[in-house]
Amino acid sequence: MITGIIGKPNTGKSTFFNAATLLSAPMANYPFTTVEPNFGVAYLRVPCVCKTLDVKDNPVNSLCIDHNRLIPVKLVDVAGLVPGASEGRGLGNKFLDDLRQADVLIHVVDASGLTDQEGRPCPSGDSDPMQDIEFVEREFDLWLQSILQKDWARIARTAESRAGKLITILTERLSGLSIGENDILGVIQKMGLKADRPTGWSNEDLSNFSQSLREASKPALIAANKADLPSSLKNIGRLKAVRKVIPCAAEAELLLRRASQRGLIKYLPGDSSFTVNDEAGLKTEQRKALDLVSEKVLNSWGSTGVQQAINSAYLDLWGGIVVYPVEDENKLSDRKGNVLPDAYVVKKGSTAKDLASKVHSELGRTFLYALNAKTGVRLGADYEMQDSDVVKIVATGRRG
Repeated sequence: MITGIIGKPNTGKSTFFNAATLLSAPMANYPFTTVEPNFGVAYLRVPCVCKTLDVKDNPVNSLCIDHNRLIPVKLVDVAGLVPGASEGRGLGNKFLDDLRQADVLIHVVDASGLTDQEGRPCPSGDSDPMQDIEFVEREFDLWLQSILQKDWARIARTAESRAGKLITILTERLSGLSIGENDILGVIQKMGLKADRPTGWSNEDLSNFSQSLREASKPALIAANKADLPSSLKNIGRLKAVRKVIPCAAEAELLLRRASQRGLIKYLPGDSSFTVNDEAGLKTEQRKALDLVSEKVLNSWGSTGVQQAINSAYLDLWGGIVVYPVEDENKLSDRKGNVLPDAYVVKKGSTAKDLASKVHSELGRTFLYALNAKTGVRLGADYEMQDSDVVKIVATGRRG
């Protein structure tokens, strides 16, 4: 599962990425600072079951800090998109190609209105973030539509000659874009299109199909960045009226993360406050910067929004839940004695056998049953995993 960070140039996408990953992707106040995609690891933050189970855990594949489980997740930051990108303008289709493997999108928008659609400074502050969202999504739709239209006549004829095969053909054609059969089938049914008569689809049908397919296969939330600037408040209110929006201040998050990394403050991503570890050790400018973050961001919005955006992408948009596989259901441990060693993010509806396959392909292939470590109840292959489940997988094969 990969989350793509998208938006027009100069909205703070790379700052958001750096704040989430603590990497150093290039950042500057001009368009196309990002050219090649940046890949990094952020963390999903959820309450750890160690607290409710009253155990001291020893995480292996993740972290646990103050009963907060931090699970590694993948992010990709791609070049900014300008109007006409689907026709090759700016960095054009490269931007779109870099998003092929993304499952969900965080659309970073300059909520202040201080950059135009090209990403250039707009001192008047009258650039409209809503229009920015619309043109970015439109370019994505046009790119997807161009992929379909390239061979549509042949695809349609082939599908009709092999009755009922349109879904299969489109699934194969779009598999490299992380678009699955269920997405395609669901959109066709929702739109009332005739899958057995694709030669009758109009250009408008294809256009609407592309838009709906993008919405279904790559759902997006809006990270309204630069929320600490005065001109952002009104725009965020307008955006919230029509879209799923999380106010963000990526620069503030980056400052807090780096201050925490240096031991100046105690701060966990997503917190609504921080604690200074050594007041006497802070320089005057550092104290002023931290005070400004408290006043303009944390006190105003409750958080910087960066962690909330990551959590929402995985838990809300993608529909993820967190489960804990163990090898000893009594000690809640692995074979080495690590308590609650692993936390896995799986999609709602995933079964016990799906989890077994995710842990190791051999466990999935030789799956017998699972045990709910909290209740001792035996679970079949079709049992749908629930958030915070702790399970032992029983199989004839062994992992790794």
